[in-house]
Amino acid sequence: MKKINLESSTLKSVSYDIQTRLLTVEFKKGTVYEYRCVDIIDVVSMLFADSSGSYFMKNIAKNYEYTKVSE
Repeated sequence: MKKINLESSTLKSVSYDIQTRLLTVEFKKGTVYEYRCVDIIDVVSMLFADSSGSYFMKNIAKNYEYTKVSE
């Protein structure tokens, strides 16, 4: 899994494991969450969206199960 830094007001970085479909999201405030069973199309769409943070909130945050990893 390679970490991808984002230019976003809310998201600092993301990484995605294509085999397990695990998306790890690090927020600017330092909190890290893992989202399970995330479709790759959502990851790619988020990375190429005009606003990665907006896409994430609308299409990933509310649609996939997650676990808070760190504060």
